[in-house]
Amino acid sequence: MQRKSRLASEISRAIKARRLTQEDAATLLCIDQSKVSRITRGQFRGISEAKLLELVARLGHDVKIVIGPVLRRAGKIELQFA
Repeated sequence: MQRKSRLASEISRAIKARRLTQEDAATLLCIDQSKVSRITRGQFRGISEAKLLELVARLGHDVKIVIGPVLRRAGKIELQFA
């Protein structure tokens, strides 16, 4: 859940930085304005992590997923924002 929270925060930050209204953001992101409102308020339940990654990309960010060998028993998932 923490990854989704970070993605939602980045989406909200990007919308504010671009000075988009929720309606303009909804058009750009190809989602309903109500969904933009929910995401920017941190209510992203029911929205997949893959969809949030897609929205981040539509806001002009490069999304990079790196898969490498595991150096310990269990792998980890990590997000980095540049």
